[in-house]
Amino acid sequence: MTITADDPRIVDLKKAGRFRLALFLPQYADAPDGGLRPIGAGVVAKALGTEFASRLGIEFELVRQPTPHGAVEALNAGAFDAIILGVNAERRRVIDFTPTVFQFDFAYMVPPGSSITDKSQVDRAGVKISVPVGHASWMELRNIIRNAEIIGGELPDDSFAMVRDGTADVFALPREQLMDFAGQLPGAQILKDGFGYNDVGLAVARGRADLCAALGAFTEEAKASGLVQKILDEGGLNERGFTVAG
Repeated sequence: MTITADDPRIVDLKKAGRFRLALFLPQYADAPDGGLRPIGAGVVAKALGTEFASRLGIEFELVRQPTPHGAVEALNAGAFDAIILGVNAERRRVIDFTPTVFQFDFAYMVPPGSSITDKSQVDRAGVKISVPVGHASWMELRNIIRNAEIIGGELPDDSFAMVRDGTADVFALPREQLMDFAGQLPGAQILKDGFGYNDVGLAVARGRADLCAALGAFTEEAKASGLVQKILDEGGLNERGFTVAG
């Protein structure tokens, strides 16, 4: 179903005159003008949010958030209308998701000179894995790691610092984000095989079923029409492991 300005499911947005969508680190960087420069999933979120708001004839606003768990709390408190993040059972208990829009894989990065060359060598006693707490990669690791130690950092930069400074042996994050961090540590290697996939969708606070349905219809149409693929192509995200969800 095509979303139009008179869709009854978005009356509240029309009344407010704006659609607010949050990004959390590392989905953005600070722009010189004081705004946000979307990165990775943030690029897709901005493009979709802009198109959605345009169809409704309202303003679109990106909202800055530092962490995914903080963003989920702020979403349920009404600080903004939607966020884009990985879909999993733990998050489904507190917020509602649209169908998955795209996906990418999680991977491991090791520092220069590391003896770890394959993901089969990661989950061993004595190995320390740094990962930002509350991120989808952290949630995935808690389900699969049995022997290594998971060390959580507050932000991706904190977790990167652990492996850079020798506190951790492995850095875990989405592959496309590791590609940027690897550039900050000459000689660092991203292991070929990942440890799972992040299915990403838009999410809204519990109780906003109409908005969730409207966004779901919009994102499904955006996939079917080729809009999501076009966003990935133009943003160079295909080369970074992004694919449109089936």
